[in-house]
Amino acid sequence: MNYSGIKYADMINGKGIRVSLFVSGCTHCCKNCFNEETWDENHGKKFTEKEENEIIEYFKKYGKTIRGLSLLGGDPTYPKNIEPLLKFVKKFKENLPDRDIWIWSGFTWEEILEDKNRLSLIKECDILIDGKFIDSLKDLNLKWRGSSNQRVIDIKKSLKENKVVEYI
Repeated sequence: MNYSGIKYADMINGKGIRVSLFVSGCTHCCKNCFNEETWDENHGKKFTEKEENEIIEYFKKYGKTIRGLSLLGGDPTYPKNIEPLLKFVKKFKENLPDRDIWIWSGFTWEEILEDKNRLSLIKECDILIDGKFIDSLKDLNLKWRGSSNQRVIDIKKSLKENKVVEYI
């Protein structure tokens, strides 16, 4: 898996101060996507154990100041990203069980539920921002998402209640 960047001390992509990992690879190709270069799965650098450890050590260095990890792209649920991210997320949770994980996907919650591989990754996370970015629905006043069709979903509650429960 490749990544285009790691943003430390990010306050835009999720609640609180976060570390954001931007992965490469996306088939949605949304018009006017803010991160178009990440559509190509070969864009950027290889995400290795070195980067995994650097992220975890950053959290340990700054303690509770850093609230959680955000996985964006591209699309973290792009097929080639799922297995390496699943491995990393499990390692992250072993080391930092009290931090939350937010994930963005161009697939909707309903589409993710129908795909066991995507669902295996989503289940390890806490908050999902689902759906493609739709330029005609762009709204700069929305938190954590670019267009009004996208939802901010509490994954654990949604799975428990067997319906979409939006995060407030």
